[in-house]
Amino acid sequence: MYLKSIYVDNFRNYEHLELELHPGINIIYGKNAQGKTNLLESIYVLGLTKSHRATIDNTLIREHENTAYIRGILFKEEISNQLEFGITNKKKLLKLNNNLVKRVSEYISNMNIIIFYPEDLELIKSSPAVRRRFMNMELSQLYSTYFDVLNDYNKLLKMRNDCLKQCAKQGTLDESYFEILNQYFVEKAVLLYKMRKKFIDRLNQHITKIFQDISDLDGFTLKYHTNLDLDSDLSYKNQLEQKLKKHMETERKMGLTLVGPHRDDIEFLLNNSNLKLYGSQGQQRMAVLALKLSEIELFKEYKKDTPILLLDDVFSELDEKKRNNLLKYIQNNTQTIITTTELELLNQKLVENSKLICIQNGEVIRTDEVKKNGRKN
Repeated sequence: MYLKSIYVDNFRNYEHLELELHPGINIIYGKNAQGKTNLLESIYVLGLTKSHRATIDNTLIREHENTAYIRGILFKEEISNQLEFGITNKKKLLKLNNNLVKRVSEYISNMNIIIFYPEDLELIKSSPAVRRRFMNMELSQLYSTYFDVLNDYNKLLKMRNDCLKQCAKQGTLDESYFEILNQYFVEKAVLLYKMRKKFIDRLNQHITKIFQDISDLDGFTLKYHTNLDLDSDLSYKNQLEQKLKKHMETERKMGLTLVGPHRDDIEFLLNNSNLKLYGSQGQQRMAVLALKLSEIELFKEYKKDTPILLLDDVFSELDEKKRNNLLKYIQNNTQTIITTTELELLNQKLVENSKLICIQNGEVIRTDEVKKNGRKN
């Protein structure tokens, strides 16, 4: 798949922007704080309805404006679809081919995106919540059912916590209601466990080799941490029911659910050492890049298509050898959109075979189109 064009209105520092993109590699260049990252963010939001860096949607709206709007034309197997995303201070508006889409899960299944940006190192450095958010965003694209299962689970988790809080305060609990709630809670939790485990297992089939190819280091893997023993002969359902029973009294005193997928985590391991504790920043950066490149392989397997790859300022912190190693992975049939402050950091052949887009103060001031035998200014 590839994004043919994007139109942006009152998004971040952009008042209006209309841009044609190349199906191959696009390079967005310009000085810092001109809007390069915001442009990548608009593409991400168009596809997934959420920002990869903002937790409050209203911050996406241009200052002193009330609404933001993004429209894109997406091609999949020569079939075009128009996606539209609008946001006000109160709600979001989603459209596919001029028709309103009410279910987010239906909308985000259309456009698959993988993004790397400098703050992605927080995937390793930060809290488990950041890594769970990553899993949720990626799995919502890969599996059409995941988003709805996750929403159901979060609703049940809130209901369960409300009951436990009431029990902690008043010492009473509607046992029959809580029993039914637990049954549904376990059902949705087991589905999340299974999809997350499958996701990590499949990533590990690619990630060790990719990490070695781009970093010249061996032995990188991911480990999925849950409340359960994933290698046990007991089913996930039986294990979770036993865990909930074991922690029942503590949960009632604390007013909080202590067991479930909301406590999951991913560990990044290099030769069985935790990269969060013992890895250098360079190793952490290459690990996250290997993770994102491994996802491309998963999308090819599950969606039978390549996702759109967004690389925000990825080359500035890499030496020449690692830049060239990375370029071997993106010079294929994946639409890639790269931002950089310096074209000189990029391979000359890559530059010559890419569409160049110069951004200044939230405006496109120049584009150089790809030409088969050279470049047209």
